[in-house]
Amino acid sequence: MLNLTILEGRLTRDPELRKTQSGIAVATFTVACDRPRKKDAEQQADFINVVAWRQSAEFLSNYFHKGDAVQVQGRIQTRTYDDKNGNKVFVTEVVAYNINFPLTSKNGNNSSNSSTNKATAQNSAPAVEDPFVDTNSVEISDDDLPF
Repeated sequence: MLNLTILEGRLTRDPELRKTQSGIAVATFTVACDRPRKKDAEQQADFINVVAWRQSAEFLSNYFHKGDAVQVQGRIQTRTYDDKNGNKVFVTEVVAYNINFPLTSKNGNNSSNSSTNKATAQNSAPAVEDPFVDTNSVEISDDDLPF
């Protein structure tokens, strides 16, 4: 069975970073995701609650703020709890396991600066040595290109 969610949208508020009693970082935030719209229809959005843990929570809190574009990969989780009045509350949220800056904004431009991209690269994947660092360059003429 597969439980995979990918969201791309904007933060509706600054992430709320807290620590559990055992010192584990947890951040909660909401992502506004635009729905596809039909011609001349008003834009609608879904507001998705997300929770991030540990390093992902700290990364999010350090680099993302209200209105920033964000890409979240995670899984949908449902849970219940009893509120202060004894009422049962049902919660559906995305548990994030990967948080990134989107590659492009809606107008197609790079949505973040180079220092931001470096932070994402450091958070997302371990550094890999470039296997082509000692390779000589290849000369290609424009006439050789098919486009």
